[in-house]
Amino acid sequence: MLVIGRKPGQYVKIGDNIRVKVIKSEDGDLRLGIDAPKDVKIIRGEIEES
Repeated sequence: MLVIGRKPGQYVKIGDNIRVKVIKSEDGDLRLGIDAPKDVKIIRGEIEES
């Protein structure tokens, strides 16, 4: 697992067509924006684990 720090407005790219951007970060709460092709399935972890 890669662990990196990012500030609001910064992002990471996964491959050529997926971008994960930090939208907001305060008081231990984090909001992410994910830009990916429509055919990429994105599922929240707590949904998958139940």
